[in-house]
Amino acid sequence: MKYFIIIFTVVLIHLLEVNIIDPYTTNLVGLDFTQIIISIENGIVYWFSQHWNPVLVVFFTVMYIGVYPFTLWFSTFYFIATDSKKALRFLAIGLSIIYIIAFPFYLFFTVSNVYTYFGIQSALETIIPGINQFFYSTTTYNNCFPSLHVAVTLLIAKSVSITQNKKFTYFVYFCALSVIISVIYLAIHWIIDVIGGIIIAFFAFYLYNLVFKEK
Repeated sequence: MKYFIIIFTVVLIHLLEVNIIDPYTTNLVGLDFTQIIISIENGIVYWFSQHWNPVLVVFFTVMYIGVYPFTLWFSTFYFIATDSKKALRFLAIGLSIIYIIAFPFYLFFTVSNVYTYFGIQSALETIIPGINQFFYSTTTYNNCFPSLHVAVTLLIAKSVSITQNKKFTYFVYFCALSVIISVIYLAIHWIIDVIGGIIIAFFAFYLYNLVFKEK
């Protein structure tokens, strides 16, 4: 159960950061670094928000809001139920490494999400009215860099692949790709956020393998 406790603790710390710590540090720092992102990539992600397809918006909203958290918790309980200790350990330790790296960025390198910065209505809100109230109890408008959705969905896919369950592995890799696309298509994350999420995910894989001497 220690690995389950680790996963639960990381999620709990994240909720505390979002609801209690982040408002304080945001006021303390008093800076928004979004303009740096804009100077690098201009309005590439904004362009997608001006060409939303209703069907794709629904699909990517479901993947982002529903399927992503489902894969995290279903994978966790699947590993427990099937006694996949190695996969569960990889998920728990990898999640800890990812969040330890991301945590100081969320506190001191505030980057607003795309639709907030450009004053666009949230795509999530258009599909599920009132979802923003729930959404912003699990994240903030300026916890963008690096993308935790991107990093964790890659971690989940890598963890599931350890079980050698091919059907489940194909499913989570499809979900991971869909979630990565969704954060761009729905104008939530900047491209640099996505790159940052991918980097910390692979760094977590490397560090885990280095510590546990596994390939």
